[in-house]
Amino acid sequence: MEHEIQGSCLCGKVKCAVKGPFTRFYQCHCDRCQKKTGSAFASLIFTTPDKIRWVSGENNIKRFDLPKAVRFSNVFCTDCGSQVPYLSRDGSMLCIPAGFLDGDPKIVPQANIFWEEKFPWYEAGQDAVKYQQYPE
Repeated sequence: MEHEIQGSCLCGKVKCAVKGPFTRFYQCHCDRCQKKTGSAFASLIFTTPDKIRWVSGENNIKRFDLPKAVRFSNVFCTDCGSQVPYLSRDGSMLCIPAGFLDGDPKIVPQANIFWEEKFPWYEAGQDAVKYQQYPE
């Protein structure tokens, strides 16, 4: 079923709407995505390029294509640094950082890719104590 979901960067300058249903949802544990996000993995949702409608901030977007990579790109808001949606390097897919979306994409992660590159502490971290906010 088709649905539209809004998305925005941290500072709110880059905004768009994307239409689902989405094709894929991967959690990528490759060392490039770890560097890109500063975290254990990147959560990326994929769909076709025609599913995006920009609302504002396209001029606030910067793209970095890693020269030796076939697929890897880092696309972000130039003001706050948040990851933003982008077209794959070959133009065939729209890649949406899941955290960019302001609501439920109605899809859950389907695979953890580049699992062998995951941080050694990742799995242990899943069992760590959980708090609703900062611990005391």
